Amino acid sequence: MKQDKTLPPEEIERQYDYMRRVREWNREGLKACVLTFGCQQNEADSEKLAGMAEKMGYTLTETPADADLIVVNTCAVREHAELKALSVTGQFKHLKEKKKSLLIALCGCMVSQEHRKDGIRKSYPYVDLVFGTSRLYAFPELLFDCLLTRRRSFCLDAGDEGNIPEGLPSARKSKSRAWLSIMYGCNNFCTYCVVPYVRGRERSRRREAILSEAKELLETGCREITLLGQNVNSYGKDLYDGYDFADLLREIASLEGDFLVRFMTSHPKDASEKLIDTIAENAKIAKAFHLPLQSGSNAILAAMNRRYTRERYLSLVEYMRKKMPDIALSTDIIVGFPGESEDDFEKTLSLVREVKFDNIYSFLYSKRKGTPAASSPDQIDEKVKGERFQRLLAVQDEIARQKSASLAGRIETILVEGRSKTDDTRLTGRTESNRLVHFIGEDGLIDRKVRVRIDRGEPHALYGTLLDKP
Repeated sequence: MKQDKTLPPEEIERQYDYMRRVREWNREGLKACVLTFGCQQNEADSEKLAGMAEKMGYTLTETPADADLIVVNTCAVREHAELKALSVTGQFKHLKEKKKSLLIALCGCMVSQEHRKDGIRKSYPYVDLVFGTSRLYAFPELLFDCLLTRRRSFCLDAGDEGNIPEGLPSARKSKSRAWLSIMYGCNNFCTYCVVPYVRGRERSRRREAILSEAKELLETGCREITLLGQNVNSYGKDLYDGYDFADLLREIASLEGDFLVRFMTSHPKDASEKLIDTIAENAKIAKAFHLPLQSGSNAILAAMNRRYTRERYLSLVEYMRKKMPDIALSTDIIVGFPGESEDDFEKTLSLVREVKFDNIYSFLYSKRKGTPAASSPDQIDEKVKGERFQRLLAVQDEIARQKSASLAGRIETILVEGRSKTDDTRLTGRTESNRLVHFIGEDGLIDRKVRVRIDRGEPHALYGTLLDKP
């Protein structure tokens, strides 16, 4: 083993002691609201924050106005996410005026940025507690100090960014689906991205800890586990000689039980044939792969510091489809990166047409302060970005429409997630390929696997008929 960066058990025990002390300090009937912005890793972090809040005697609520403690877990990947989090936090000022005892905490990636610290301190005087991603595990200690002293606390530069906490409680939102973080941080330093600056360098959890958590999830009825990391393909490089993400994935898939394993996010430069073979050989690993492209132009990929080429990306896709003809492929694409010419953008469109992705998450380039791309003199006009964005959506919508239509008549096994967000008369769930399916059914089916016949497909959703009667 190279370097285990797990926090000492006594540090976690100390935090449990603070959870007990906060619980004793608080009166009964207090409520906590945890709001999340950003990626799946933030969602997983918020489940831990909520779990700690429960251990401290709070009852969880989704309504900020009912809360005695509000925790806003922020994102910094795009400016829109930052502004939305700040806007929502700004709306809590009037809640604080009505309830002086209300505690408001800001945490996560946005507040870990150096240039945000003074702004939050001065512009949001009603925020009591601010802490970065490296101090999430110390939430109980920080909160107890706030309760005891009634002083504002800013804990952003603790110098322990490399440590991994194990054994924190989680308040998971779903009984049947779970996030399972396998590593934290990133070493890639893409020129548009702040993640290495706000999440720190790559550090992997011990495989024993991951497998133990996976077993616990399965024993409590979990049917779908999604492994998380900024770049899961780098798993183990800092910890083991030879043991990699494909090995971990194979071990998890070998556990007993009826379940499915997913993972995100992968980096193309580290995706291997070994990993693809592992997915193809294991029935418990979803035949779905999210592989961020970002651009189809080699010149732009080089400017982004992505360290792969268009040709390398296409060769990965070719190998995946050779091994798994029906594999579902999704990707991320940035439109309007500095210096992107019309020819560069056309190369992206041509690759999208060639690969025929099942789904694309596309974004207008957003300048992130402190990243190399933000200071580039070749910024693209917003009007040009918008026009290109619409062209990309049109190409992908047609591809998605054709793919969805081709699924009519198929019978899919799906894990029911709950009521549809767009039509509460229908239940919704996802196929193995991660496609949303809406169908009429009873609430008793939630968290169960059912068979649904697909009747029709739209670009971003499928509609079907339940075959398994309750």
